[in-house]
Amino acid sequence: MTRLPGRAPDLRSQSGYSLIELMTVMAILGLVLAGLTAMFQAGVRAEVRSSREFQAQQNARLAMDKLRRELHCANAISAPNGTAVAAVSVTLPTACPGTAATVTYATVAVSAGRWQLTRAADAGSPVVVADYLTAETPFTYYIPATGTLGRLRVDLPVNLNPTDASTEWRLQDDIVLRNSIRL
Repeated sequence: MTRLPGRAPDLRSQSGYSLIELMTVMAILGLVLAGLTAMFQAGVRAEVRSSREFQAQQNARLAMDKLRRELHCANAISAPNGTAVAAVSVTLPTACPGTAATVTYATVAVSAGRWQLTRAADAGSPVVVADYLTAETPFTYYIPATGTLGRLRVDLPVNLNPTDASTEWRLQDDIVLRNSIRL
């Protein structure tokens, strides 16, 4: 096609996108990316929360396992009968941990509705063995009765968000003191 001299080119015949079309595409793309970003952030938050919950539950399991091993070997425990308490002291013979020791498990308040379970051997510093407990008194000791051994009921409720009871996870066990005396 030849152009006639003196005439302006006809821009309507040129191919391309108008400003309105570009702005519409940019707005739609922005909405799609905003939705994807929100979904990604929600997924990351859920993964972090799930990981923290798993870690808190795993720490409670490990604390219960250590407590169970020590109580099975213990020859004495100091706690009132049938009353939920925040601390118990266990006397271990020389054969158990290698040296005779008195081990104390106790809860320590961290904030409103949150406690940590600590373990201290003899006069040593307490070490945190479980966190995010929602009960201050996880121990209930039952003295030996006729034909039975002494036992300690342990109830470790774990919850990262104590205001939401639906996310609470409980670890409960009745641990028999094998070295206690039957009546």
